[in-house]
Amino acid sequence: MEKEQAKLQVIRAGKMLCEKGLIQRTWGNVSCRIDQNYFAITPSGRDYLSLTPEDIVVVNIHDLTYAGEIKPSSEKGIHAACYLLRGDVDFVIHTHQTFASLAGLSGRDINGLTGEAETAIGSNVPLAAYGLPGTGKLKAGVVAALQRSTSKAVLMHHHGALCLGGSLEDAFHVANLLEDVCRQTLFERYRELTGKTAESFTSLCEYVAETRKKGKDYYVFPAYDSERHFDTVTLTPAGGGKPVEVDLTTGRPLDKVIDAPEAAVLHSMIYRKRADVNAVLHSTEPATLAVSGIGATIRPFLDDFAQITGVNLKTAPYHPADPQKTAKKAVKLLRGRNAVMLKNSGALCVGSSQDDAQAVKLVTEKGCMAHVAADLYGKEDERINFTECLLMRVIYKTKYSKKAETNKKGN
Repeated sequence: MEKEQAKLQVIRAGKMLCEKGLIQRTWGNVSCRIDQNYFAITPSGRDYLSLTPEDIVVVNIHDLTYAGEIKPSSEKGIHAACYLLRGDVDFVIHTHQTFASLAGLSGRDINGLTGEAETAIGSNVPLAAYGLPGTGKLKAGVVAALQRSTSKAVLMHHHGALCLGGSLEDAFHVANLLEDVCRQTLFERYRELTGKTAESFTSLCEYVAETRKKGKDYYVFPAYDSERHFDTVTLTPAGGGKPVEVDLTTGRPLDKVIDAPEAAVLHSMIYRKRADVNAVLHSTEPATLAVSGIGATIRPFLDDFAQITGVNLKTAPYHPADPQKTAKKAVKLLRGRNAVMLKNSGALCVGSSQDDAQAVKLVTEKGCMAHVAADLYGKEDERINFTECLLMRVIYKTKYSKKAETNKKGN
């Protein structure tokens, strides 16, 4: 394939994956083989929707060298290994797609694929041993998985998935089918435990919440999203509704005729204590509601959670009679993190912008889904260890998040 054509294929794949929801922001990576010596791959820390051919990096398959100042994905070694091990593979997609990430928490391969999935992927999907992102250990785990299976997909423990194909379309098809396979695998586990058929992932969340819920119930906090504008805060009901402008210092509405939402004190205090926060989003997805009801400290099962949300996620009780007490506790538990759980009420996710807060929200929701899945698989104690979580968090904050911010300004 011509170099420029390969670059365009990589860009097209990124957009297709974003549209399907299999890749978001800068997460994951995509490559296309040019010939037996080179492949084109996405750069490190760049938004897929803004990529141009000049951003795509050509890498040597044999020694991973490349020309120019733009760095290729840190997972370039895994892509090179795929091309070296599989002569029929010309396209590689690495995603953090939700259900494949959850299926990897089972700790075992997925066997017995049938029908279209077997035709496109193979009879099984091997699980690669865990390694920190961008490390030789992660690559070694993937290589071992590829060597013991002919599958076109690999689950990456605590991480995501690798999907291979002879073309963009083939690899994309594998990624879509893999998500369906992994969803059904998880739902089958629920059926084994309960004897019931899950109507949706909500069924799984409700089951875990019912079996794991601890402690006293608290009032359910009304969900509002908000954004800082200099000395004011705009609060909007999370489900939609009329926004309310409140004073940042007092938390009181600028319109004296209306009453302040219950969320005003909490949101205002977050902004006063966190100069880096300009947006707060309240997640009330089934998984965050279920996990917030459990009331435990949530530790990462997935590495993107450790990087973007924090090394753990703590739960604050809500006391309707004392909003100041609630706010102080929640703000304290937000230190060093980008989210906090509210008992029985989901999670508050914060960011320097609406876009960043949305990224935290997505990762937090997937992290809570991972908590539900790990519980169903009986792997609730098999989290990523604290030292590795802390390392990933520090590297992300000092390297990748700054790079992403620089790229946004440049665009």
